[in-house]
Amino acid sequence: MTCEIICVRDVTKHFGGLTAVNGINLEVQEGQIFSIIGPNGAGKTTLFNCISGFYAPEMGEVLFRGKSLRGRGTDAIAAAGIARTYQNIRLFSNLTALENVMVGFHHRSSEGWVDAVLHTRRFVREERAAVNESLKWLRFVGLHGTANTAAGSLPYGAQRRLEIARSLASDPRVLLLDEPTAGMNPQETLEMISLIRRLREDFNITVILIEHDMHVVMGISDRVAVLDFGEKIAEGRPAEIQANERVIEAYLGAGGAALARKYRERKAQHA
Repeated sequence: MTCEIICVRDVTKHFGGLTAVNGINLEVQEGQIFSIIGPNGAGKTTLFNCISGFYAPEMGEVLFRGKSLRGRGTDAIAAAGIARTYQNIRLFSNLTALENVMVGFHHRSSEGWVDAVLHTRRFVREERAAVNESLKWLRFVGLHGTANTAAGSLPYGAQRRLEIARSLASDPRVLLLDEPTAGMNPQETLEMISLIRRLREDFNITVILIEHDMHVVMGISDRVAVLDFGEKIAEGRPAEIQANERVIEAYLGAGGAALARKYRERKAQHA
């Protein structure tokens, strides 16, 4: 039985005179793959930043498993079980793939600077556990042979998967993916789709993604929410979103929406 894991209630965020998101409401069930789409500037990443604690909304709140995240910073939210990746890759390019994944463990570590300096038993034990689990996540994302490779020398698609491995090291229950297939070739995109599905199937991780590739969105999403000019204009199953006139107009403009409608009508007549 599924239950609500993320609830966005009337979230509003302003930047000066610009309202980036305006009264957004979302409910994401545990184990869902939930996509947020919309034209450029629609407010998608701003909403992600409000969920992950990077921005504090002026109005509304985000609840995680029924508890408000109001006033909690990014570290506290990550430690609670919400991890994310970014539209632009943010790896430590001079560190190895293994070291990058181990960075994700800092929320879970109980060791202090004294442990690190003195190499206490606790330090050695946690360091060994971090290495072993980091190797597990590298294998999961298909990078098991790259542990000692500098992150900056990996191919683009591998760097995207490495970011996900680092996020998984924090043991999240919700993973926010900001345009995970952006810039990928078709084969890399297929691999990313498979990886996102396995996150849910193997670990029951709830995935919320921002994505511009509609083939990806319609192929893997349980539900889709559409933003335009900071407001939610539609939400539903992928097939419902594809047929929604407001969504088509947001992407194609009024003229393009009219042409799309005529095309569908003509196709139906000849069916």
